[in-house]
Amino acid sequence: MSQQNSASRWSDLRLRLISAAIIVPVAALCILAGGLAYRGMILLVSLGLVYEAMAMAGLRWGRGALHWRGWLLLAWPLAALLAAMKGEWRVAFALVFAAGIFGAAQWACVAVAALGGLSLFWLREPPYGAILVLFVVAVVIASDSGAYLAGRVFGGAKLAPRISPGKTRSGAVGGLIAAGLLGMLVVLSSGIGSPLGGLIWGMILGFASQSGDLAESAAKRRVGIKDSGKLIPGHGGLLDRFDGLLAAAPLAALVSLCVPEQIFWNATPHDIFAALTHFFVSSSASSH
Repeated sequence: MSQQNSASRWSDLRLRLISAAIIVPVAALCILAGGLAYRGMILLVSLGLVYEAMAMAGLRWGRGALHWRGWLLLAWPLAALLAAMKGEWRVAFALVFAAGIFGAAQWACVAVAALGGLSLFWLREPPYGAILVLFVVAVVIASDSGAYLAGRVFGGAKLAPRISPGKTRSGAVGGLIAAGLLGMLVVLSSGIGSPLGGLIWGMILGFASQSGDLAESAAKRRVGIKDSGKLIPGHGGLLDRFDGLLAAAPLAALVSLCVPEQIFWNATPHDIFAALTHFFVSSSASSH
């Protein structure tokens, strides 16, 4: 490998580290503080996510301002999140699905931001609170960082060259290993639940995170852009930075919902299957 190629492969690392050094402490403080600080952070990020997603979906700016549909779409996920803050979870999810009246692309913009935000709200609820959110965020960061480092150190075959030419199989494996190990470390540090569960669910959420990353890359390739925005130096836009979290958090929230009396990384396939079976049986019985 030439010196020039080696430098280019690491050229964006400095910017990524500087951005992370600012974002991670602020996010961690908000997560630990909870309350208005945490909810305000989620609301602001959700607003930015919808704005970027709308641009990717081709919703154009009008003469100096968004068309009324744009303003409504920006407000829609915020309304769902505010409903959840009031404890009206059914209203919140009803609003998310009702956004389908705008069309498939616009609904996807709302759903990505709203479901991600609602999941993070749910995970921060008692009895476990911050530890669940910290676990999910930690494994997503580990998956992304591990994939980045392993891909640049080992290189090799591309993971999905038509979708994201920069991603390698070695990076994907490195990301999963890093996510699992950090998940286990979080569990050991907290003393809550099974370290083996932390390892397994860390890798599962790492896989979800990588899938979210690939899905966003596919969406960007479809509309012919490199980054969803320019807000975060070294990372691009909010969607570029949080695509993995937007996939991992809903999965963690769903598992947590299936096992409300225990921490989600202790959940077994039997626990999840039993909970889902009970839900569908109950729903079927109530409909008759």
